[in-house]
Amino acid sequence: MHVRRLELVDFRSYERVGVDLEPGPNVLVGANGVGKTNLVEALGYVATLDSHRVATDAPLVRMGATAAVIRCAVLHDGRELLVELEIVPGKANRARLGRSPARRARDVLGALRLVLFAPEDLELVRGDPAERRRYLDDLLVLRQPRYAGVRADYDRVVKQRNALLRTAYLARKTGGTRGGDLSTLAVWDTHLARHGAELLAGRLELVAALAPHVTKAYDAVAAGRGAAGIAYRPSVELADPTADRAALAEALTAALAESRSAEVERGTTLVGPHRDDLSLTLGPLPAKGYASHGESWSYALALRLAGYDLLRADGIEPVLALDDVFAELDAGRRERLAELVGGASQLIVTCAVPEDVPAALRGTRYEVGEGTVRRVG
Repeated sequence: MHVRRLELVDFRSYERVGVDLEPGPNVLVGANGVGKTNLVEALGYVATLDSHRVATDAPLVRMGATAAVIRCAVLHDGRELLVELEIVPGKANRARLGRSPARRARDVLGALRLVLFAPEDLELVRGDPAERRRYLDDLLVLRQPRYAGVRADYDRVVKQRNALLRTAYLARKTGGTRGGDLSTLAVWDTHLARHGAELLAGRLELVAALAPHVTKAYDAVAAGRGAAGIAYRPSVELADPTADRAALAEALTAALAESRSAEVERGTTLVGPHRDDLSLTLGPLPAKGYASHGESWSYALALRLAGYDLLRADGIEPVLALDDVFAELDAGRRERLAELVGGASQLIVTCAVPEDVPAALRGTRYEVGEGTVRRVG
């Protein structure tokens, strides 16, 4: 799989730009702030319908414009597919596949499989559990796009359940009775247990498959300086993490019943996959709080490389994007990383200094300026 062409209209800093990309290494060179990251962000958006930099779509639309458009031509198994996304802040995005309208924007997921590593990924190690849950869910959708629907269904249920709990909480707090009816909470418990079990099962299966790849990738990047391990930390007690979905739904149902009084007291849902975490360790210690800056950077990189290797093991050949990575690595780590990613079907690298990129990865080169991208070699 590789991206043949990317076109942007009113996306971030670009009024209109188009760039033809090649299989193998593609190096985007330019000063900081000229728009290199905007290009890989657009590709990441096609792959995940999300930005790795911001939580909402509004910053993706160029100032003064009302919408942004991303067009991406993807070649896979000798066939080309055109993906088009129109981003309209505050409204549902519109999508087209092969020039035909898609019923839902998420129908484009799977057209482009891309693994993106960026400086923001340091938060996977140092940040809140939400960052690690997002990492798992994005990778889950890359492997099996149907999980985008599972994720959306679960998020909708949690939102509705929280609204019910919050209304009841506020009604009691103000001494009123209106809005304090929790008679439908059992219905939402059933929905949460069903959709939550599906999402939880997917995450558990993913972490089990991913764990050896994380250990291997960290060992390769850090040259054997510490053993990295990951484990899933659910918010409910699981007697058997390999249990089927029915057993997971029962565990969630039991946990919801046990936490009912606390949820009513606080006005929010306290158990479920939205409260889970991914444990990252280096040797016997948690990476968060104990890993140095270099170790944290290597760990974050290992998580992305592990995802890339897992997709390849599944028979999926994803595009790999490394945004401003090599400037943060010493010479040894640069060369080791080059060895690990040199065989990618398509690699997209951004940098401010061309010499930071190892010679083995200096393929097709592009100069990125203010609103322009020009191929120079």
